[in-house]
Amino acid sequence: MSEKQWYVAQNGQSIGPMSEQDLKAGLSGGTYSPTDHVFSEGMKGWVPASSVAEFAGAAPATPPPPPAGAKSADEVDYEIFGKEMQFVEVELDPGESVVAEAGGMMYMDNGIQMQTIFGDGSNQQGSFMDKLVGAGKRMLTGESLFMTVFTHHGSGKARVAFASPYPGKIIPMDLSKHGGQMVCQKDAFLCAAKGVTIGIAFQKKIGVGLFGGEGFIMQKLEGDGLAFVHAGGTIVEKELRAGEVLRVDTGCIVALDKNVTYDVEMVGGVKSAIFGGEGFFFAKVAGPGKVWLQSLPFSRLAGRIWQAAPQTGGRTKGEGSVLGKMGGIGGFFDGG
Repeated sequence: MSEKQWYVAQNGQSIGPMSEQDLKAGLSGGTYSPTDHVFSEGMKGWVPASSVAEFAGAAPATPPPPPAGAKSADEVDYEIFGKEMQFVEVELDPGESVVAEAGGMMYMDNGIQMQTIFGDGSNQQGSFMDKLVGAGKRMLTGESLFMTVFTHHGSGKARVAFASPYPGKIIPMDLSKHGGQMVCQKDAFLCAAKGVTIGIAFQKKIGVGLFGGEGFIMQKLEGDGLAFVHAGGTIVEKELRAGEVLRVDTGCIVALDKNVTYDVEMVGGVKSAIFGGEGFFFAKVAGPGKVWLQSLPFSRLAGRIWQAAPQTGGRTKGEGSVLGKMGGIGGFFDGG
Protein backbone atom coordinates (compact mmCIF):
# COMPACT_ATOMS: atom_id res chain seq x y z
CA MET A 1 0.00 0.00 0.00
CA SER A 2 1.52 3.34 -1.09
CA GLU A 3 2.10 6.10 1.48
CA LYS A 4 -0.53 8.80 1.66
CA GLN A 5 0.50 12.04 -0.04
CA TRP A 6 -0.33 15.55 1.25
CA TYR A 7 -0.64 19.05 -0.21
CA VAL A 8 -0.38 22.44 1.52
CA ALA A 9 -2.05 25.65 0.34
CA GLN A 10 0.07 28.79 0.78
CA ASN A 11 -0.41 32.17 -0.91
CA GLY A 12 -2.94 30.71 -3.33
CA GLN A 13 -0.58 27.94 -4.47
CA SER A 14 -0.60 24.21 -3.84
CA ILE A 15 2.67 22.78 -2.46
CA GLY A 16 3.24 19.04 -2.78
CA PRO A 17 2.87 16.18 -2.93
CA MET A 18 4.77 15.36 0.26
CA SER A 19 4.74 12.61 2.85
CA GLU A 20 3.04 12.90 6.22
CA GLN A 21 6.48 12.97 7.88
CA ASP A 22 7.66 15.88 5.68
CA LEU A 23 4.50 17.87 6.43
CA LYS A 24 4.89 17.28 10.17
CA ALA A 25 8.50 18.44 9.97
CA GLY A 26 7.41 21.58 8.10
CA LEU A 27 4.79 22.37 10.73
CA SER A 28 7.22 21.80 13.62
CA GLY A 29 9.97 23.86 11.96
CA GLY A 30 7.71 26.78 11.13
CA THR A 31 7.78 26.34 7.35
CA TYR A 32 4.03 25.80 7.47
CA SER A 33 1.51 27.24 9.90
CA PRO A 34 -1.22 25.29 11.74
CA THR A 35 -3.67 27.64 10.03
CA ASP A 36 -2.45 26.66 6.55
CA HIS A 37 -4.95 24.42 4.70
CA VAL A 38 -3.98 20.87 3.76
CA PHE A 39 -5.49 18.23 1.47
CA SER A 40 -5.00 14.51 0.85
CA GLU A 41 -6.70 11.69 -1.05
CA GLY A 42 -10.13 10.78 0.35
CA MET A 43 -10.82 14.25 1.79
CA LYS A 44 -13.77 16.32 0.59
CA GLY A 45 -11.81 19.59 0.54
CA TRP A 46 -9.07 21.72 2.06
CA VAL A 47 -9.03 21.99 5.88
CA PRO A 48 -6.69 23.75 8.36
CA ALA A 49 -3.76 21.57 9.39
CA SER A 50 -4.65 22.05 13.07
CA SER A 51 -7.99 20.30 12.49
CA VAL A 52 -6.34 17.11 11.16
CA ALA A 53 -5.63 14.54 13.86
CA GLU A 54 -2.26 13.55 12.37
CA PHE A 55 -0.91 17.11 12.67
CA ALA A 56 -2.61 18.38 15.82
CA GLY A 57 0.60 18.13 17.88
CA ALA A 58 3.06 19.05 15.15
CA ALA A 59 2.94 22.85 15.61
CA PRO A 60 5.94 24.54 17.25
CA ALA A 61 5.74 24.39 21.02
CA THR A 62 5.00 27.70 22.76
CA PRO A 63 7.00 28.09 25.98
CA PRO A 64 4.87 28.59 29.07
CA PRO A 65 4.95 31.96 30.82
CA PRO A 66 7.69 32.34 33.43
CA PRO A 67 6.70 31.42 36.98
CA ALA A 68 5.36 34.22 39.14
CA GLY A 69 8.12 36.13 40.85
CA ALA A 70 10.86 34.93 38.50
CA LYS A 71 13.52 37.56 37.75
CA SER A 72 15.76 38.01 34.74
CA ALA A 73 18.47 39.76 36.77
CA ASP A 74 20.70 37.94 39.24
CA GLU A 75 19.33 37.99 42.79
CA VAL A 76 22.11 39.21 45.07
CA ASP A 77 22.38 39.92 48.80
CA TYR A 78 24.14 43.01 50.11
CA GLU A 79 25.18 44.99 53.16
CA ILE A 80 26.04 48.71 53.37
CA PHE A 81 28.80 49.82 55.73
CA GLY A 82 29.79 53.24 57.05
CA LYS A 83 28.09 56.52 57.85
CA GLU A 84 29.31 59.31 55.56
CA MET A 85 31.87 57.51 53.37
CA GLN A 86 29.90 54.33 52.66
CA PHE A 87 30.63 51.19 50.71
CA VAL A 88 28.34 48.32 49.71
CA GLU A 89 29.36 44.66 49.98
CA VAL A 90 27.54 42.39 47.51
CA GLU A 91 27.29 38.65 48.19
CA LEU A 92 27.30 36.37 45.14
CA ASP A 93 26.36 32.72 44.73
CA PRO A 94 28.28 30.63 42.17
CA GLY A 95 27.58 31.93 38.65
CA GLU A 96 26.09 35.25 39.84
CA SER A 97 27.51 38.56 38.62
CA VAL A 98 27.41 42.23 39.46
CA VAL A 99 28.23 45.05 37.03
CA ALA A 100 29.87 48.29 38.20
CA GLU A 101 31.45 51.49 37.01
CA ALA A 102 35.13 51.09 36.13
CA GLY A 103 37.27 51.95 39.15
CA GLY A 104 34.53 51.52 41.74
CA MET A 105 35.71 48.21 43.22
CA MET A 106 37.07 48.27 46.79
CA TYR A 107 37.88 44.58 47.41
CA MET A 108 36.75 41.10 46.32
CA ASP A 109 37.09 37.50 47.45
CA ASN A 110 39.41 35.06 45.72
CA GLY A 111 36.70 33.17 43.81
CA ILE A 112 35.50 36.27 41.93
CA GLN A 113 36.85 37.14 38.50
CA MET A 114 36.51 40.53 36.83
CA GLN A 115 36.05 41.27 33.14
CA THR A 116 35.97 44.64 31.38
CA ILE A 117 33.15 44.96 28.85
CA PHE A 118 31.54 47.49 26.51
CA GLY A 119 28.49 49.16 28.03
CA ASP A 120 26.52 47.36 30.76
CA GLY A 121 26.79 43.82 29.39
CA SER A 122 23.11 43.59 28.44
CA ASN A 123 23.99 43.14 24.73
CA GLN A 124 27.05 40.93 25.01
CA GLN A 125 25.38 38.27 22.85
CA GLY A 126 24.78 40.78 20.08
CA SER A 127 27.03 41.92 17.28
CA PHE A 128 29.99 44.25 17.69
CA MET A 129 27.83 47.13 16.47
CA ASP A 130 25.23 46.39 19.18
CA LYS A 131 27.96 46.56 21.82
CA LEU A 132 29.35 49.75 20.28
CA VAL A 133 25.92 51.39 20.39
CA GLY A 134 25.57 50.45 24.06
CA ALA A 135 28.98 51.93 24.83
CA GLY A 136 28.13 55.07 22.84
CA LYS A 137 25.06 55.62 25.00
CA ARG A 138 27.30 55.63 28.05
CA MET A 139 29.50 58.27 26.45
CA LEU A 140 26.46 60.53 26.11
CA THR A 141 25.91 60.38 29.87
CA GLY A 142 29.54 61.38 30.48
CA GLU A 143 30.55 57.90 31.68
CA SER A 144 33.37 55.63 30.55
CA LEU A 145 32.95 53.42 27.47
CA PHE A 146 33.67 50.41 29.65
CA MET A 147 32.15 48.76 32.69
CA THR A 148 33.41 45.87 34.79
CA VAL A 149 31.56 42.61 35.48
CA PHE A 150 32.46 40.65 38.62
CA THR A 151 31.43 36.97 38.42
CA HIS A 152 31.70 34.31 41.11
CA HIS A 153 33.37 31.28 39.52
CA GLY A 154 34.13 29.42 42.73
CA SER A 155 32.01 27.49 45.22
CA GLY A 156 30.04 28.67 48.20
CA LYS A 157 29.47 32.39 48.62
CA ALA A 158 31.86 35.20 47.71
CA ARG A 159 31.79 38.95 48.28
CA VAL A 160 32.81 42.03 46.33
CA ALA A 161 32.61 45.61 47.64
CA PHE A 162 32.19 48.97 45.90
CA ALA A 163 32.99 52.33 47.50
CA SER A 164 31.25 55.67 47.11
CA PRO A 165 33.41 58.28 45.32
CA TYR A 166 32.70 61.18 47.75
CA PRO A 167 30.88 61.78 51.07
CA GLY A 168 27.25 60.78 50.93
CA LYS A 169 24.94 57.80 51.00
CA ILE A 170 24.40 54.65 48.94
CA ILE A 171 20.77 53.95 48.07
CA PRO A 172 19.71 50.35 47.25
CA MET A 173 16.87 50.27 44.72
CA ASP A 174 14.92 47.15 43.82
CA LEU A 175 13.74 48.01 40.31
CA SER A 176 11.00 45.36 40.46
CA LYS A 177 9.31 47.53 43.11
CA HIS A 178 9.52 50.68 40.98
CA GLY A 179 7.88 49.52 37.77
CA GLY A 180 11.11 48.14 36.33
CA GLN A 181 12.60 51.58 35.62
CA MET A 182 14.29 54.47 37.40
CA VAL A 183 15.73 57.74 36.10
CA CYS A 184 18.73 59.18 37.95
CA GLN A 185 21.38 61.85 37.58
CA LYS A 186 24.28 61.07 35.25
CA ASP A 187 26.93 60.16 37.83
CA ALA A 188 24.68 58.49 40.42
CA PHE A 189 25.02 54.82 39.36
CA LEU A 190 27.48 52.75 41.41
CA CYS A 191 26.73 49.07 40.68
CA ALA A 192 23.88 46.65 39.95
CA ALA A 193 23.04 42.97 39.67
CA LYS A 194 23.86 41.52 36.26
CA GLY A 195 20.77 41.87 34.08
CA VAL A 196 20.01 45.50 34.94
CA THR A 197 20.33 47.74 31.88
CA ILE A 198 22.07 51.10 32.30
CA GLY A 199 20.88 53.34 29.47
CA ILE A 200 20.05 56.97 28.80
CA ALA A 201 16.89 58.99 29.36
CA PHE A 202 16.46 62.00 27.09
CA GLN A 203 14.64 64.97 28.55
CA LYS A 204 12.07 65.81 25.89
CA LYS A 205 11.45 69.40 27.00
CA ILE A 206 14.11 71.82 25.80
CA GLY A 207 13.81 73.88 28.99
CA VAL A 208 14.75 70.84 31.09
CA GLY A 209 17.65 70.09 28.80
CA LEU A 210 19.07 73.60 28.84
CA PHE A 211 18.46 74.61 32.44
CA GLY A 212 17.66 71.43 34.36
CA GLY A 213 21.12 70.98 35.82
CA GLU A 214 21.64 67.54 34.24
CA GLY A 215 21.21 68.50 30.60
CA PHE A 216 19.14 66.65 28.05
CA ILE A 217 20.44 63.27 29.17
CA MET A 218 20.05 61.39 32.44
CA GLN A 219 20.74 57.76 33.31
CA LYS A 220 17.94 55.20 32.99
CA LEU A 221 18.09 51.96 34.97
CA GLU A 222 15.82 49.19 33.68
CA GLY A 223 15.20 45.63 34.81
CA ASP A 224 13.96 43.71 37.82
CA GLY A 225 17.10 43.48 39.93
CA LEU A 226 18.94 45.49 42.55
CA ALA A 227 20.78 48.69 41.63
CA PHE A 228 22.87 50.88 43.90
CA VAL A 229 22.89 54.65 43.50
CA HIS A 230 25.20 57.10 45.27
CA ALA A 231 24.49 60.74 46.15
CA GLY A 232 26.06 63.46 48.29
CA GLY A 233 25.28 64.50 51.83
CA THR A 234 22.01 63.33 53.38
CA ILE A 235 19.41 61.59 51.22
CA VAL A 236 15.69 62.23 51.60
CA GLU A 237 12.95 60.17 49.93
CA LYS A 238 9.75 62.02 49.07
CA GLU A 239 6.47 60.26 48.19
CA LEU A 240 4.42 62.55 45.95
CA ARG A 241 0.69 62.09 45.51
CA ALA A 242 -0.95 62.50 42.11
CA GLY A 243 -0.70 66.17 41.15
CA GLU A 244 1.51 67.07 44.13
CA VAL A 245 4.35 69.40 43.13
CA LEU A 246 7.75 69.89 44.76
CA ARG A 247 10.22 72.63 43.80
CA VAL A 248 13.87 71.60 44.14
CA ASP A 249 17.31 72.99 43.40
CA THR A 250 18.24 71.50 40.03
CA GLY A 251 21.40 69.83 41.38
CA CYS A 252 19.66 68.18 44.34
CA ILE A 253 17.65 65.60 42.36
CA VAL A 254 19.11 62.09 42.63
CA ALA A 255 16.47 59.78 41.18
CA LEU A 256 12.85 59.68 40.07
CA ASP A 257 10.20 57.03 39.64
CA LYS A 258 9.22 56.63 36.00
CA ASN A 259 5.79 58.20 36.66
CA VAL A 260 7.23 61.39 38.16
CA THR A 261 7.35 64.32 35.71
CA TYR A 262 10.28 66.72 35.72
CA ASP A 263 10.31 70.32 34.49
CA VAL A 264 12.10 73.61 35.25
CA GLU A 265 10.74 76.98 36.30
CA MET A 266 12.37 80.38 36.49
CA VAL A 267 12.87 81.95 39.90
CA GLY A 268 10.06 84.46 40.61
CA GLY A 269 11.63 87.88 40.05
CA VAL A 270 14.71 89.28 38.37
CA LYS A 271 16.10 90.59 41.69
CA SER A 272 15.63 87.19 43.33
CA ALA A 273 17.28 85.47 40.38
CA ILE A 274 20.31 87.77 40.34
CA PHE A 275 20.90 88.34 44.06
CA GLY A 276 19.17 85.37 45.67
CA GLY A 277 22.13 83.04 45.26
CA GLU A 278 19.93 80.15 44.08
CA GLY A 279 20.36 80.57 40.34
CA PHE A 280 17.83 81.52 37.70
CA PHE A 281 15.98 78.18 37.59
CA PHE A 282 14.75 75.47 39.90
CA ALA A 283 13.33 72.02 39.17
CA LYS A 284 9.64 71.19 39.51
CA VAL A 285 8.77 67.53 40.07
CA ALA A 286 5.17 66.32 40.11
CA GLY A 287 3.66 63.04 41.33
CA PRO A 288 2.53 60.41 41.57
CA GLY A 289 5.67 58.58 42.57
CA LYS A 290 8.85 58.81 44.60
CA VAL A 291 11.74 61.23 44.24
CA TRP A 292 15.12 61.03 45.99
CA LEU A 293 16.95 64.25 46.87
CA GLN A 294 20.52 64.94 48.05
CA SER A 295 21.58 67.70 50.44
CA LEU A 296 25.07 68.12 48.96
CA PRO A 297 25.38 67.85 45.16
CA PHE A 298 28.95 67.13 44.11
CA SER A 299 28.96 70.24 41.90
CA ARG A 300 28.25 72.38 44.99
CA LEU A 301 31.00 70.66 46.97
CA ALA A 302 33.47 71.07 44.11
CA GLY A 303 32.56 74.74 43.77
CA ARG A 304 33.29 75.44 47.44
CA ILE A 305 36.63 73.60 47.21
CA TRP A 306 37.55 75.59 44.12
CA GLN A 307 36.71 78.88 45.85
CA ALA A 308 39.01 77.96 48.74
CA ALA A 309 41.85 76.67 46.54
CA PRO A 310 45.14 78.64 46.50
CA GLN A 311 44.87 79.04 42.72
CA THR A 312 41.83 81.25 43.24
CA GLY A 313 43.24 83.20 46.18
CA GLY A 314 41.42 81.04 48.69
CA ARG A 315 44.43 80.82 51.00
CA THR A 316 43.84 84.41 52.15
CA LYS A 317 40.18 83.84 53.02
CA GLY A 318 40.18 82.60 56.58
CA GLU A 319 36.81 81.44 57.87
CA GLY A 320 35.73 83.73 60.74
CA SER A 321 39.15 85.40 60.91
CA VAL A 322 39.63 89.15 61.25
CA LEU A 323 42.75 88.87 59.10
CA GLY A 324 40.74 86.82 56.65
CA LYS A 325 38.34 89.73 56.24
CA MET A 326 41.31 92.08 55.72
CA GLY A 327 42.84 90.31 52.77
CA GLY A 328 45.82 92.61 52.35
CA ILE A 329 46.96 92.58 56.01
CA GLY A 330 46.38 88.83 56.32
CA GLY A 331 48.45 88.21 53.24
CA PHE A 332 51.24 90.37 54.66
CA PHE A 333 51.57 88.22 57.79
CA ASP A 334 51.24 84.75 56.18
CA GLY A 335 53.34 85.49 53.11
CA GLY A 336 50.37 85.58 50.72
